[in-house]
Amino acid sequence: MSLTLTRVSDPALAGFDDIIDVRSPSEYAEDHLPGAINLPVLDDAERARVGTIYKQVSPFDARRIGGALVAANAARHVAGPLADRDGSWRGLVYCWRGGQRSGSFATILSQIGWRVDRISGGYKAWRALVVDRVQNRPVSAPVIVLDGNTGSAKTAILGRLAARGWQVIDLEGLANHRGSLFGGRPEGQPGQKLFEGRLALALEALDPGRPVLVEAESSRIGAVTVPKAMWRAICAAPRLRLEAPVAERAAYTAATYDDMVADPARVEAIVAALSPLHPAARIDAWRAAVAAGDWRGLAEGLLRDHYDPRYLKHRLRYAGREKAVIALDELRNLDAAADRVETAMARLT
Repeated sequence: MSLTLTRVSDPALAGFDDIIDVRSPSEYAEDHLPGAINLPVLDDAERARVGTIYKQVSPFDARRIGGALVAANAARHVAGPLADRDGSWRGLVYCWRGGQRSGSFATILSQIGWRVDRISGGYKAWRALVVDRVQNRPVSAPVIVLDGNTGSAKTAILGRLAARGWQVIDLEGLANHRGSLFGGRPEGQPGQKLFEGRLALALEALDPGRPVLVEAESSRIGAVTVPKAMWRAICAAPRLRLEAPVAERAAYTAATYDDMVADPARVEAIVAALSPLHPAARIDAWRAAVAAGDWRGLAEGLLRDHYDPRYLKHRLRYAGREKAVIALDELRNLDAAADRVETAMARLT
């Protein structure tokens, strides 16, 4: 049977014990349905080989060789990852567009006696739903943006609000990036498609009757771009701004960017990349702070002379949408800060 998806998180997906992506490992790594496992019927090298034979020799030879490879790989999957599935197991299989790869594997699994369905249109059909959700359809819930200069603990405060039951979309969490030159994480970012899939799921889960909080972002978070629908909502939303002293923000930043502290060479390289934007004496001072391990001093200099002026220019574009300024004298008690954001939210909604 073929399953036609109507939503990114279609309820029908919950009716299967496993969702199996039979595409090559590189296709799976780029993006895949949430929760899917990768059991490729052709690996990357095999897929390239079959494609070359199809173009340079003949479609028949490509199908003959490809069929043999699919059968061999399917046998390994049945004897390996699927070996412990009993007769009641139910699987959902997909490939790029619901064609030969998923059809071949589904046939083999069905002949064993398992109940197996395929996604009509394959990954391509699910990806179309993702694109429609993040690019074309408006955010269903009213958006409120939490603004504030770099180091204001916006992400941490949003996390506390989410734990209290507020609707929150953590864009930096979805992008696995802290949204600054120093914001990269060791494990790297998802690709654009994978990021959009994560965002589509978050958007689809929203309750339209309740506000959703997001952090003020630029149109890019590291290497990924915020899709049109989300970006339009951020630009149009009312804003609450956190205001904290630069010394407090510097202390908070130095304490929370522990992975950067553990890699001074990485910090030095980023500081060096800022050379065209700042006087040589300032760059030298920042380099000296790196060499001395003065992370709070470095953070304060970067916040005061690099981030704050740029953030002010960005924030002035949305000055008319700012509804409240929440002054925070210190950032050690973030629960108290979250209390104050909640009070401002209540007044706004």
